[in-house]
Amino acid sequence: MTLAIEVSGLQKSFGEVQALRGIDFTVEQGTVVGLLGPNGSGKTTTVRILATLLKADSGIAKVSGIDVNSSPDQVRTMIGLTGQYAAVDEYLTGRENLQLFGQLFHLSKKQSAQRADELLTRFDLADAADRGIKGYSGGMRRRLDLAASLIGRPSVLFLDEPTTGLDPRSRLGMWEVIESLVAQGTTVLLTTQYLEEADQLASRSVVLDHGSVIAQGTSDELKSQVGGDRVEVVVEVPSQLSQAKDALVSIASGEINTNDAEHKVIVPTSGGSRSVVEAVRLLDEAKISIADIALRRPTLDDVFLSLTGRSAEEEKPEVKAKQRSRRGARA
Repeated sequence: MTLAIEVSGLQKSFGEVQALRGIDFTVEQGTVVGLLGPNGSGKTTTVRILATLLKADSGIAKVSGIDVNSSPDQVRTMIGLTGQYAAVDEYLTGRENLQLFGQLFHLSKKQSAQRADELLTRFDLADAADRGIKGYSGGMRRRLDLAASLIGRPSVLFLDEPTTGLDPRSRLGMWEVIESLVAQGTTVLLTTQYLEEADQLASRSVVLDHGSVIAQGTSDELKSQVGGDRVEVVVEVPSQLSQAKDALVSIASGEINTNDAEHKVIVPTSGGSRSVVEAVRLLDEAKISIADIALRRPTLDDVFLSLTGRSAEEEKPEVKAKQRSRRGARA
């Protein structure tokens, strides 16, 4: 196993705010790992340290075996970074932006022009190459931003909430781009609040909360923490709710719950889709009429709610206050 990213005991504070509290995780070469958590959990701070934009207070962070603290220049030759907001210049065209990034990477003018043409074609921006960025849609800007991060052909790519603000169609397009990069051997560390994004793209996920790692593993491993699949049955006759619960005991892998207001029985199960077929048979035998039945698989959002008691997209008031204080200190 070749590690592209190694993080051990990483700590970072901003004044009284402890952003990272000794986190540990690794990323294998050629994979996508999702870094999940709400605002203020430490995701962006972790990425900024790995991208050599911040120095950790303590701990170890390595990219392709190179320490980011002692050899930042060497690390910068291996990485690409796309932040939460497009970093392109609105007063330049798409082509001019990419050529500028190429020259910043010390490519010759000819090399910069060739690389810009390659990326404009790859990201379906060739037709808009000579238009000003002000006329680009949000999705086009994000694609151009990602293209700029690939000018130097990085082996490790940091994507910090790359689909923030995009419409669903643009998000799907960005997912396809990321999947194609990984298929070609790029390693990606993806921070996101959109849990379905990590579910779609990441082979493993690391869940952060208040600067600590609270869980990590594959999507299936994380989802198993909230009890696996559930068969949800809505009965037509509310008075049959208790009978339906009794009838479904044989397919339950845990405690069966009911929702009286919705006339629903919720049955944890390990039988997958077969459990739905069996549930229909059992309810039919008990002469219980079904208004609706479905197999619900847990999402990563369920995992985060289970681990923290809140959604990954929630932002607590005290986190907002800390962020305002932090911005004021930097100004």
